[in-house]
Amino acid sequence: MKRTYLPLLLFGLSVGLFLLPGCKQTAQESNLIKRGDFKQTITETGELFTVDNRSIVMPRYGRYWYNMKIIGLAEHGSKVKAGDSIVQFDPTEVKKFIMDRETRLENEQANLEKLLVQQQNNLKNLQSTLRGEEASFNLRKLAMEYTKFESERVQEIKRLQFRQAEINFEKVKRRIELTKLMAASDLKIQKIKVAQIENEIKMAQDALPQLTMRAPISGIFQVARKRRSRDNIAVGDDVRFGTMVGSVPDLTWMKVQTTVNEVDRAKITQGQPVIVRLDALPQVAFDAQVSFISVLCHPYDNNDRRKVFDIEVKLLESDERLKPGMTVSCEFIANDLKDVLYVPNTCLLKEGGRYWVFIPKATGFDKVAVEFHTRNNTHSVISGNIAEGQEVIPVAGIIDQE
Repeated sequence: MKRTYLPLLLFGLSVGLFLLPGCKQTAQESNLIKRGDFKQTITETGELFTVDNRSIVMPRYGRYWYNMKIIGLAEHGSKVKAGDSIVQFDPTEVKKFIMDRETRLENEQANLEKLLVQQQNNLKNLQSTLRGEEASFNLRKLAMEYTKFESERVQEIKRLQFRQAEINFEKVKRRIELTKLMAASDLKIQKIKVAQIENEIKMAQDALPQLTMRAPISGIFQVARKRRSRDNIAVGDDVRFGTMVGSVPDLTWMKVQTTVNEVDRAKITQGQPVIVRLDALPQVAFDAQVSFISVLCHPYDNNDRRKVFDIEVKLLESDERLKPGMTVSCEFIANDLKDVLYVPNTCLLKEGGRYWVFIPKATGFDKVAVEFHTRNNTHSVISGNIAEGQEVIPVAGIIDQE
């Protein structure tokens, strides 16, 4: 049995000795001081939204129509162009209103014409009465002048008759003026009634084409959901004014709504470059930049008390693969350094307010002080009495030795 297993044991040892240098070399190459370009990034998760998204809200059509029935609706998710019909409301009530008001208008216009005729007749009668009273007034005046040589009693009678004629004459004149004022007021009221009905008819006629709501921009039509059932609005539903019936997002340009931790807020600036990747397509990178940074900080959510700032990132290229609602990762490029030295984060020790790396030597290692500049998720940029290609020892290995 010893002879049987001895060759196998020797073969295993030889293979192990052959592979050991290779493993050591691989481990050493991963813990080297390297020189090159260095990017410090902050990665956050966000959601895609369209830059231009127009909501379709039912307006109030005049003073009367605040609740309308949908009789036509574009298909959810269908492509539309600016001006295309997307929602059609039932015009029946508006048409009935127009017919009713047109009947009223005919009646009121007839009443207006009748009023004009009556006023003209009344004015003619009063003017005829005025002429009669004027003639009586002039006769009484002449008669009074002819009684100068009559007895005092006769003169008094003539004066009283003249005074009565004068009073009647003035009364008719005042009556004519008052009648004119009343006629003008009645005419104005009747004209206002006619104008109001005409305005209502015009308002209803103007509302008819507005019952067909059209896409304000080209994009994808999205049907809104009902508040209570959360089902999509459908044909036959009654919709109240102010209710959103849909939206049209323009898919040409997209943006990402995301957040950054308050600790990283100082590293984010307006116009800063960002690399956006779809979770569904992580191998493809899209160029973007920071377009908005909120001023106020708020908790991440009710269950997470981390404080964050809202950030908007605008994509600089249009791509049909980008759709609203998709989850993306945003890689904010905080620093883009050229030709610097950097080491793995696991090989850098912070102790006593200073930074150290450990350089192996024949017996043990040297503890070398370095100057720390910045870091990303994997490496740190340093400078000092070090050189490219030097091997460094992971801090965990030093602690184990101690």
